[in-house]
Amino acid sequence: MTEFQLHLVSDSTGETLQSMTKAALVQFEGITPIEHVWSLTRTVRQLDDILDSIAKKPGLVLYTLVNKEMRDVLEMGCQRLAVPCVSVLDPVLGAFSSYLGQKIRRLPGRQHMLDKDYFGRIEALNFTMAHDDGQMPDGLNEAQIVLVGVSRTSKTPTSFYLAHRGYKTANVPIVPNIPMPPALFRLSDPLVVGLTTSPERLSEIRKNRLLSLHQTVDTDYVDRERIKEEVIFARKMCTRENWPIIDVSRRSVEETAAQIITLFNRRQQKPA
Repeated sequence: MTEFQLHLVSDSTGETLQSMTKAALVQFEGITPIEHVWSLTRTVRQLDDILDSIAKKPGLVLYTLVNKEMRDVLEMGCQRLAVPCVSVLDPVLGAFSSYLGQKIRRLPGRQHMLDKDYFGRIEALNFTMAHDDGQMPDGLNEAQIVLVGVSRTSKTPTSFYLAHRGYKTANVPIVPNIPMPPALFRLSDPLVVGLTTSPERLSEIRKNRLLSLHQTVDTDYVDRERIKEEVIFARKMCTRENWPIIDVSRRSVEETAAQIITLFNRRQQKPA
């Protein structure tokens, strides 16, 4: 089996379900799920339409529905269609309920309520957009995290991923022979992290970038020897300033961000 139908049914945005599914799928090789995402499913009529679609393209059904009537309708419908139907949160909720000695509240979309954390993420995203790629250097001290590195070391996507997690993140490119913002070297509160990768990988990434823009690849920008000099220059700067360095060569943005968050939390726990 290389392809299979995967139906994700949620009474909220579906982000939790998709994240859990993604985490599970990476454990299997040679498969391609054809995903059907059914979010904000709040009525039985919606479920009827979803079950009609499942009947036409049967496959594994995963769901996060907290309303008992809705769960029953979906589970009985899937049983009738002879397709597997799994509530992915039940084991976790059951464990919490047992450990805490509390009943499950069964509130759909509770994790996405417009609370303080939500507005904090919006503020972080706005900050990161304003401070992307070295913009507004005078405001760097307002950041929680500042990423530095040569071109195409995933500074921007990592910054926005961190912002989505609620961290006000700025990023500044390191370009040999071009002075860095003086404010960067005067930072006291933000965590500054250097991102790097191998010259070979960086050359390929830059080459693909230029090709996607229909530009010539016969430039110093993709020359491996020139890139090697850039990488060495950036590493020396980070070492001199005592900034931690993360090699992103074999890491996804999520993995890089996770390591940065760990560094940030450790720094916050240190006594002043």
